Amino acid sequence: MTGTARTCFCIQSAGIVRPVTGSGLHDIFHSTEFDVTRNLALFFVAVFWIGLAFWVNRDERRRIDDGWLIGTATLVGLVPFIGPLVYLLFRPPETLAEVRAREIEVRALETRLLQRPQPRCPVCRSDVAPDYLVCPICTTTLREPCVSCKAPLEPLWQACPYCATPAGAKVEPASLDLDAALTAEAVAIPQGAKPRRRRVAAS
Repeated sequence: MTGTARTCFCIQSAGIVRPVTGSGLHDIFHSTEFDVTRNLALFFVAVFWIGLAFWVNRDERRRIDDGWLIGTATLVGLVPFIGPLVYLLFRPPETLAEVRAREIEVRALETRLLQRPQPRCPVCRSDVAPDYLVCPICTTTLREPCVSCKAPLEPLWQACPYCATPAGAKVEPASLDLDAALTAEAVAIPQGAKPRRRRVAAS
């Protein structure tokens, strides 16, 4: 019969039956239940080991683009239990997708910083063109025109960059030169034509 601590069984030798008591630990280690439990434990350990190696291989492909480094990391991951820990210590902190996304974001920020900001109306904050004199939405005066070439001037400009006219200068009307006008008129009249004189009738 089988007990909790030890197992008793009988043997027959020279016609005499004697009970023999075996060791409890020996019986446990050689029992069917122990064999099944041991095989299940080894199976789960093997599955866990293969799963760790597969995870290392999958993770390294997301973080490393060098074939030699991928093969080395795979071999390290195959070392039972210690290999994945070593891989966790030395793997790159970012995935390749995260590196690409960061590079795109940095390029977008650099492009935004290099571009000039779109001018806005200081009152209604609507977008305006650089050559607007007034805001088309709220009619706020944005720039003053040059008195000479009528180009829009920025508020801080001291002179027009297009015609070199000082900002705020007043253009005086040209004085009328009577002599120059008469000379031009005389040149325009043909020399052969003489003005007709009217005869004054005697009274």
